[in-house]
Amino acid sequence: MLTLVAFLVALGLLIAVHEYGHYRVAVACGVKVLRFSVGFGKPLVRWKPRRQHPGQDTEFVIGALPLGGFVRMLDEREGPVAPEERHRAFNTQPLRSRAAIVAAGPLANLLLAVLLYAVVSWWGVQEPRAVLASPVAGSVAERAGVRGGETVQAAAFGEAEFEPVESFESLRWMLTRGALDGRDLRLQLQSPRGDSRELLLPLSEMETREADASLFRKIGIVGPWTRPVLGELVPGGAAERAGLRAGDLVVSAGGEAIVDGQQLREWIRGQVRGGETVEAIWRVEREGRMLAIPVRPQLAQDGDAAVARVGAYVGALPDMLTVRRGPIEGLWSGAVRTWEVSILTVKMLGRMVIGEASLKNLSGPLTIADYAGRSASLGLSQYLVFLALISVSLGVLNLLPLPVLDGGHLMYYLWEAVTGKGVSDAWMERLQRGGVAVLLVMMSIAFFNDVTRLFG
Repeated sequence: MLTLVAFLVALGLLIAVHEYGHYRVAVACGVKVLRFSVGFGKPLVRWKPRRQHPGQDTEFVIGALPLGGFVRMLDEREGPVAPEERHRAFNTQPLRSRAAIVAAGPLANLLLAVLLYAVVSWWGVQEPRAVLASPVAGSVAERAGVRGGETVQAAAFGEAEFEPVESFESLRWMLTRGALDGRDLRLQLQSPRGDSRELLLPLSEMETREADASLFRKIGIVGPWTRPVLGELVPGGAAERAGLRAGDLVVSAGGEAIVDGQQLREWIRGQVRGGETVEAIWRVEREGRMLAIPVRPQLAQDGDAAVARVGAYVGALPDMLTVRRGPIEGLWSGAVRTWEVSILTVKMLGRMVIGEASLKNLSGPLTIADYAGRSASLGLSQYLVFLALISVSLGVLNLLPLPVLDGGHLMYYLWEAVTGKGVSDAWMERLQRGGVAVLLVMMSIAFFNDVTRLFG
């Protein structure tokens, strides 16, 4: 139920903001708006405000199908217009006004993202400290010299100036950008003993086609440092059957000293030999006593790979801090994050078009609904960040030069500005058909990815 409610709230808000952008600029340009609809199909709710802007008689509607919306304006191409109302028709407006009305929807989504990111910054959010766990074996981070336990104080792309790293989430975002953009990342590290050093992560050497959890495994920095303590156990799981308990501190496993939760998780994953799991002796500290306990993990699948699982939450909660910014700093941070996400989205779409990135990166409504529910369950701050990310995606997607999208109409207006005449009706029809075909292909791929990701 939470997933459904979170998804519908997200969809309704983002569509309403998008259409309000079109509506508000249309009104400001003197265009008469006939209907403002959130959703398609049979109207569930409809009303006309008593007080409207001068010259307006807009009907507001909530439709039965919440998968989009529209703003219907007075237009001679869609029906007869009285001579005294012609100056209020969309098609009679100057080019700059038409372009502004069309662009206002996507820009409203981008402005919403700026505001949402800013609200989270003003409010403050709990994030893990940027302390590195043990790197994944054979990863970029391990080869670069990450040992685990180091605190990342600052980071920089290439030869740029170092920027302070506020939290592990800030570091994760920089790693994502660097890996997808093919840019090396320099880190300033402080060891647990207090000495500092600089380290280069050669992210440009990675072949990155998908932005998923496997990306961070390739980099080798999966999560923040945590104590190797067992949390909640799965009833009937391997850990419970072996006699392990929540709160046990794992000192060694199979003769290997364990220093953090990430190292223990990786060690457990690798306890598969010849298609079967391997039993090993774990030395754990429990209530001041040292115990030696034999543990045989369960066999599980992670994609195409066979891995071992013990049926327990491995690793204590990381050390947290509150990231909070002032009014101006928070607003600027929101604008910067919106810009960075927008640029990254455009680059990924471009790489998918030329085959450098996997089409598996496309997501549809099922994945969005799933993430909506997950983020809402984590708290309001995480849900607002999710809304901001989807709002950026919606804004960028609508600015793509596809004829059925706002970006396609802006493409027509650019042609009109350059040539002095509009696109002919015949070409308009051809382009619309092509745009619909491309959009249907994208939607089909996204839906297939959703089904594969959630049920495959």
